[in-house]
Amino acid sequence: MALLNDNYLKLKAGYLFPEIGRRVKVFCEANPEAAKRLIRCGIGDVTEALPPAVIAALHKAVDEMADRATFKGYGPEQGYDWLRAAIAQNDYRAHGLDVADDEIFVSDGSKCDCGSILDILGGKNKIAISDPVYPVYVDTNVMAGHTGEANEAGAYAKLAYLPCRPSNGFVPEPPKRHVDVIYLCSPNNPTGAVATRAQLEAWVKYALEHKAVILFDAAYEAYISDAAIPHSIYEIPGARECAIEFRSCSKNGGFTGVRCAFTVVPKTLLAQTKTGEFKPLHPLWSRRMTTKFNGVSYITQRGAEALYSPGGKAQVRALIEHYMGNAAVLRKGAKKAGLKVFGGENAPYIWVRTPKGVTSWEAFDKILGDANVVITPGSGFGSKGEGYFRISSFNSRANAEEVARRLQELKW
Repeated sequence: MALLNDNYLKLKAGYLFPEIGRRVKVFCEANPEAAKRLIRCGIGDVTEALPPAVIAALHKAVDEMADRATFKGYGPEQGYDWLRAAIAQNDYRAHGLDVADDEIFVSDGSKCDCGSILDILGGKNKIAISDPVYPVYVDTNVMAGHTGEANEAGAYAKLAYLPCRPSNGFVPEPPKRHVDVIYLCSPNNPTGAVATRAQLEAWVKYALEHKAVILFDAAYEAYISDAAIPHSIYEIPGARECAIEFRSCSKNGGFTGVRCAFTVVPKTLLAQTKTGEFKPLHPLWSRRMTTKFNGVSYITQRGAEALYSPGGKAQVRALIEHYMGNAAVLRKGAKKAGLKVFGGENAPYIWVRTPKGVTSWEAFDKILGDANVVITPGSGFGSKGEGYFRISSFNSRANAEEVARRLQELKW
């Protein structure tokens, strides 16, 4: 008899965003007229067209694939050398950061990498997770068998939860106890908070002292406008000895439907074997990629390369300015509605406290039913997200302005 992976049975409910989709579908079927004016500010999916530089590169790559002389079959699983070089140079070395081309591993998404990285980490690590947090970090650890059962609040045994509250700016502090693997996300999804240099220095110090590994999700780093806020964990001395960084083309280049991202694994990063030896993680991740992945398509990688061209860089800046303009509109609208607002200044997400006595899902139902707007309930990101909801700024300016107006008309 075939046995299933019992760890999947520990998962409390459907993944957050499919559950939102299910509820929205039920609402739309029951309210066809309201469905016509529905505006989605829930899932963080981009809405604007790909940058022209990317479109041109994609077309050129397609033409190459139509000619036997320039056709490409299997490429290197870690990514083509020219894209790895463009990433390492533009995102790191141009900013004084020591990252080699072959420390870049190109993939089809940071979401995948955040889960797949567990393949090269031991099953007995003590995992630290921010709360609230991007659900993928928790669920992939549950699936991998790194947790116990969940309690009534949805918190899993064996995970170390790091509370994020207004009092700490929604950035967790290093714990007093020992942990082995730490998930950090800055700019943060869902709260829109950013970690200061001092806060990241404290985490790097902790990781070095405890021989821990930081998994640093920087998928939204392009949205940072404050010059004092680090874009990369490698801006912190010592981080190359304790951190892996994830980045994505999805939110800066609009690649949510194209799929391209990358992970940085420094050759100087070590982890311990069962026998107490320290071994580098870089060759393990390379082996994992070459064994379980056939690489991102040539066409997609040419599109990603175009993001680093002069035209591509200017067009990416314009996209970010558009979405952050939406964030400013939504922040202002939520404040005028009398709501307490966080985030939305160095990140495309606005984190909003619900009115007193209103739960996250009650706020979801209220805003969907009365304003015909889809937001994301904060409790879906963890127990400390209860009493909040997230608004995504990925939309047209007209929709952002309309959502801001509708929020102000709500009667709680």
